[in-house]
Amino acid sequence: MRWKVNSERTLYRDQWVHVASADVELPDGRHLDHRIIRTAAPGAGLAIITDARVLLIWRHRFITDTWGWEIPQGSIRNGEDPAIAAAREAEEETGWRAQAPIIPLLYTQPSPGLLTSEHHIYTAKDAEYIGCPKDQHESQKVAWVPLADVPQLIAKRDIVAGSTIAALCLLMIP
Repeated sequence: MRWKVNSERTLYRDQWVHVASADVELPDGRHLDHRIIRTAAPGAGLAIITDARVLLIWRHRFITDTWGWEIPQGSIRNGEDPAIAAAREAEEETGWRAQAPIIPLLYTQPSPGLLTSEHHIYTAKDAEYIGCPKDQHESQKVAWVPLADVPQLIAKRDIVAGSTIAALCLLMIP
């Protein structure tokens, strides 16, 4: 059943986000005042796997006031290829340069009932250390985490970011 959008009005807009209110008609005729959050740019992330370990960053997310392990991920610049963006973000956030090939792993919309965010996630099999992370404010530490530890880290809530969990779960499938 498709919902019908009768009208929409902007509640807030800046260079990063557009928040709107939509008058949505349900198939049974009822109306909802539904919020929509549109993000400015899609994101790209990269899970680098070598020797049964994955390169992760340990970071604080101020919005939820939580710490967790995540794959490096960030915005895709206007006109930038998502695979290039994923490799760039990984290098900037970790100091490790992914070795080709960079292979598509998954495309996800983390919360399609509320926002338009799109994540393009890639994987690579190796990386070369090139120096300290360019974006040192992105994380407290960078580490090669054994894939075998991922289920326990998820259970302990040390990995909670949806795109990271989805990518790591796919990579653990034999």
